[in-house]
Amino acid sequence: MANRDFLILIALMFLWGVNFIAIKIGADQFDPLLLTALRFTFAALPIIFFIKRPKVHWGWLLAYGTTFGLGVWGMMVWSISLGLSAGMAGLLLDMSIVFSLVLAVFVLKEKAGWPQWAGVALAVVGLLMALQVQDGSVPLAVLPLTLIAALSWSLMTLVVKQSGTKDVFAFSVWGMAMAAVVLLIAAFTRSGTDLFNAQLLAQFNKGVWFSILFQAYPTTLLGYWVWNRMTLKYGVSKVSMFPVLTPVFGMLASVVIYGEQIDAWKIAAFTMILTGFACYQFRPTRYSLSKSS
Repeated sequence: MANRDFLILIALMFLWGVNFIAIKIGADQFDPLLLTALRFTFAALPIIFFIKRPKVHWGWLLAYGTTFGLGVWGMMVWSISLGLSAGMAGLLLDMSIVFSLVLAVFVLKEKAGWPQWAGVALAVVGLLMALQVQDGSVPLAVLPLTLIAALSWSLMTLVVKQSGTKDVFAFSVWGMAMAAVVLLIAAFTRSGTDLFNAQLLAQFNKGVWFSILFQAYPTTLLGYWVWNRMTLKYGVSKVSMFPVLTPVFGMLASVVIYGEQIDAWKIAAFTMILTGFACYQFRPTRYSLSKSS
């Protein structure tokens, strides 16, 4: 890999790690599902008018919008609004390797070797350690939401694979538009007419706008364009380890911005889950589901 591309990928992982800080800034002040809906609305507009719809059935775009928009980021932002720290959010999202293995083995009927099973075992141990954290950064109440987010990441990967799309960027843009619609419906279903109250416009302060626009443009549009480009250039096997850095950067940013404390349980959880992620990458050639952050 060229040094320039190596540094670009490191910078991208830093961007994705810092994104959890941007999410928290908005989620602390604004409805989490509506915040995420606006993220994907701005990410899709106006670029969608210049991108031809990919030649796939609308159902695949809806499935992508539901899993990636509502499932991954809707649930993760909701978790952060309920107290999950920005530092731990990225790490718990890596629990997707557990669900990826289950889908690959039991749905796609693929073979997995001992590195995958060892990786999953380490990740589960890491999750149990994360639940022992005593500083309130991993509330037990958010665990179902974070696990739904992790499961949804694996399902999103399966949707992209099964859709057979040849234009990943167009698929992503149109899928994000569908995500915005699904999230708006979910936000209204959750909060009803209270969502659009008289104070809604007043809530759009500088912090909320920063959160929305940071998530929409550098993180989503630029970030996934760079990631897809590097994946096509070097292949999944060459770039798949880089996302290990995302939760590390996320935690460091949370320490600097929010003064998040790092105790022995957090260090142990990070060690177990990230080691599990590393083991998980050593997979048979036929093994195809993986987390890409």
